[in-house]
Amino acid sequence: MSVDVRVETAIKRPRSAVAAIMFDPKNDAAWTSGVIEVTPLTPGRLRAGSRVERKVRFMGRTFGYEYRVIAADGDRFVEMEVDKPFPMKIRYELEDSAGGTVARIHARGDASGFFKIGGPLLGWMVRRSIAKDLAGLKAVIERASD
Repeated sequence: MSVDVRVETAIKRPRSAVAAIMFDPKNDAAWTSGVIEVTPLTPGRLRAGSRVERKVRFMGRTFGYEYRVIAADGDRFVEMEVDKPFPMKIRYELEDSAGGTVARIHARGDASGFFKIGGPLLGWMVRRSIAKDLAGLKAVIERASD
């Protein structure tokens, strides 16, 4: 089953402030739902070649995985790939907008194994999870500016 999900939200802060949180793996657990533990294998902000280990809970399962950054451009975007829970590419993208920044997450991949059983619900669950993540990001960043 193929998954292709895009979600965005507006954040009332400059792109550099959003990137400082979103593109630094030490902040993952503060805004990414289901993240239990994060271990950056490459120090600093995400950039091409960065690797990060995560322990997460998704669809009632707890598992670990590594994500690898395959492309990045300063405060504009970071693109990653993962093998678990199934092979996917995830792109975090930031764009200036009136009054702040539009933050987008695009996840695409092909479900396999246990997750393939989820069938039509899987895309909906991924979308819901990403929407929750972006709401968490918005809350963390806008709360920090108050």
